[in-house]
Amino acid sequence: MIVPGSSGLFLLRSQLRLRGAFTSRCFSTKPYEPLRILFCGSDEFSIASLKALHEEHLKRPDSIASIDVVCRPGKRVGRGLKKIREVPIKDAATKLALPIHEIDTFTGWSPPLLPDGPINLIVAVSFGLFVPPRILKGAKYGGLNVHPSLLPDFRGPAPLHHTLLAGRTRTGVTLQTLHHEHFDHGVILDQTPAPGFEIPNPDSCTVPELLELVAPKGAEILVNGIRNRIFIPPVKDAGWRAAEGGDVIHAAKIKPEDRHINWASWTWTDISRRNRVLGPLWSKALVLNDSPDGNHSFQQKRIIFTKMEEVERLRGSDQLALIPGVPFTDATLPVQPQEGKDLYVFTRDSKLIRIYEMKVEGEQAANGLRAALKARMMSSRTFHSGDSQFTVFHNPLQ
Repeated sequence: MIVPGSSGLFLLRSQLRLRGAFTSRCFSTKPYEPLRILFCGSDEFSIASLKALHEEHLKRPDSIASIDVVCRPGKRVGRGLKKIREVPIKDAATKLALPIHEIDTFTGWSPPLLPDGPINLIVAVSFGLFVPPRILKGAKYGGLNVHPSLLPDFRGPAPLHHTLLAGRTRTGVTLQTLHHEHFDHGVILDQTPAPGFEIPNPDSCTVPELLELVAPKGAEILVNGIRNRIFIPPVKDAGWRAAEGGDVIHAAKIKPEDRHINWASWTWTDISRRNRVLGPLWSKALVLNDSPDGNHSFQQKRIIFTKMEEVERLRGSDQLALIPGVPFTDATLPVQPQEGKDLYVFTRDSKLIRIYEMKVEGEQAANGLRAALKARMMSSRTFHSGDSQFTVFHNPLQ
């Protein structure tokens, strides 16, 4: 009962203000039953999210009742395929004492039936398999996905690689719903605020270093989304990246051909960046073979560049820069491995690259010039420029 008078009116107003403040703070709290999560993952990025969910489960079992883990079966590797390489998340889930389900397809498989009720939320983080509509429709709250980019930029299976390949200096993480038909086309529920966070040392950052940065941020955005119930309908689109415009890149799966140098179009920046992000690059070259009848023939072999660097131009080599991809040496005929003599090649933007070490198909990695001589990649063709002389390959690298 409110006592009449100024003091009673003040008390009434205070109560209304407190009630209004409480309502505004908790407006995102939506009623829902405890979550029985089916977590689908594979690598270190997904492990960070799994550990964060498990910690939240221990702190608030009324919010997260249980977590089951789905992963791909281990693959046989090595000589004779005798060893089995398990996906990293299996070990993490085992240490957390979580139930594990190994599947290579959702065909014919259904989520486990739990004592407290069916699975009601699917969480897929860096999983690789498409979660079919049948599974999503069977979960009361559908599905969530954490993606390490500012969607729709870098949709696809290799966002970290393509972020670095594109020379981005900022990135972010996105929490989205799982789409019933396409990867990375769900409703964006939360996203790193504009303009994204900085990538430390973007000119030297590697994929493992970027992963170490985004993994905890992905785990954080997932747990916050669950705490704030933003997955409960009606959901709101919180994406901002698409509205800013600019180029949007598809982060396609990385293939061996992505490491194949295109000498006609790649600059030294392209080459060095791909080497940093994807690993040692390769080309093809002609090597000389002797046939039993004494005739000579050429065979194309793969060349892997294990160590290379940009160096200052050699005196007299300017004309060789006109044709990128033509390897040469500053050693004179007859060419012999010797101190101070190396193997070089020009890029499309006329940068001189020293091939310090390379591996010819079928051979061990060796000094660039020594490996070329052993593989008989050099010819007797020479190029003179003033008092400088160079010996070149049979043909440009392909």
